[in-house]
Amino acid sequence: MQNMIKEIVEMDQKAREITEAAQQEKISSEKEIARRREQIREEYLTKARQRIALNEPQEREAAESAWKLVEARQKEISARLDAQYAENGARWARQLAERVLKA
Repeated sequence: MQNMIKEIVEMDQKAREITEAAQQEKISSEKEIARRREQIREEYLTKARQRIALNEPQEREAAESAWKLVEARQKEISARLDAQYAENGARWARQLAERVLKA
């Protein structure tokens, strides 16, 4: 009987040790996962910053080209409007005055 109780206590002790070891392994694994996740995140951000730095001149050039096209189009439209006003401004002013006076 004494021997049986001793075996039960020893088995219980071993079970507790196994459980404790498993808990420690779980905690260790969670810490390692968190560390690795942060490491992967930092690597990704570093690579992304490098890609941005590499692409920045090309993107800036593309934006400048697009802006020059828009600016040229605006100048063209402005010149056309100025020409129309020079050609028709007096007539338009006269027509507006007539409409206002007739109203």
